[in-house]
Amino acid sequence: MDFETAVIGGGIIGLATADACTSGSSDVLLIERHARLGQETTARNSEVVHAGLYYPPGSLKARLCVEGRNRLRSFCTDAGVPYAQIGKLVVACNPSEIPALEALAANARANGVTDVHLLTGPDAEAMEPGLTSVAALHSPSTAVVDSTGVMLALEARFIDRGGTVATGTSAVAIDREPHQFRIVTVSHGCEAAITCRSLVLAGGLQATTLARLITPPLGASIPQTHFAKGHYYALGGKAPFSRLIYPMPSSAGLGIHFTLTTAGEAKFGPDVAWVDEPSTTFDDPDGARRHAFAEAIRRYWPAIDETRLTPAYAGVRPKLARAGVPAQDFLIADAENHGCENLIALYGIESPGLTSALAIGEMIAARLARARI
Repeated sequence: MDFETAVIGGGIIGLATADACTSGSSDVLLIERHARLGQETTARNSEVVHAGLYYPPGSLKARLCVEGRNRLRSFCTDAGVPYAQIGKLVVACNPSEIPALEALAANARANGVTDVHLLTGPDAEAMEPGLTSVAALHSPSTAVVDSTGVMLALEARFIDRGGTVATGTSAVAIDREPHQFRIVTVSHGCEAAITCRSLVLAGGLQATTLARLITPPLGASIPQTHFAKGHYYALGGKAPFSRLIYPMPSSAGLGIHFTLTTAGEAKFGPDVAWVDEPSTTFDDPDGARRHAFAEAIRRYWPAIDETRLTPAYAGVRPKLARAGVPAQDFLIADAENHGCENLIALYGIESPGLTSALAIGEMIAARLARARI
């Protein structure tokens, strides 16, 4: 057998999982089809470290977000990765939104996020001049992080622990054999096969496609992945706020919000555009999207100058729920779900995936370790 554990998918979730697995064995392989790690969802999100406000109490998202935030903050401190705990305001823009804002505060406290507090509109506007709101929820522990820095530091630690990274390598077939998996890969036109005892599928946008490579098939246990594209606009000139500003969340996302990078650059996004296939092409040929952004932003920042918005990038979120259906929890599927020992498949790892990554990795490593006993 070539490796104890193979992880397919080199985004933040796959890398964190591979790194966590090295605590029990250095015989770990990370397979990534792109030339570098973290080039899909990880590189194209808001880079926000969530506190844990939004997710149903008891859900994987709630538990792993809170645990992951603490782990990520400690990791960044130790590794010297930029991490700025600047906090955020979730704002109600009209009185009808206040009950939902109060419910959000209660939900956060149920998740163990005890530092949130409700503000009146004038108090929120005093904190952030230029803001318009009738009430707000202040989350001091929300932060932003340099996701590229996290990836580089985590990759370095994984390699230092003895892990192996295979970039530019695609899995094209996965065979379930007695006591092992056989993975056929293609790299630079050359086909090869490796074997491993345990296998983790961390395909992100390709989660469903990757699981369908397995023979004998996993059958009906494989869920469909749906794609929600989100666009981001950079804001030219001076940033209007010192904290993150979020509107009240919608069913498909957290709304077009104001964020800052760790370097202090301002941006707005994402919107939600359901697509059949993942694409990171920025779509706004006639300026209608920018205008829609400006209208959404104007609800909490009336002084927005639409001409200051310039296209930044677009990303795609892998979702288990299609358009019009409430968001689903993370699905971390093991033998209880699909009947295959030593296989863990991850589906629908969207926000708060970046925040939760280190906690997800530790959870998976612990499950695999128990299976070896």
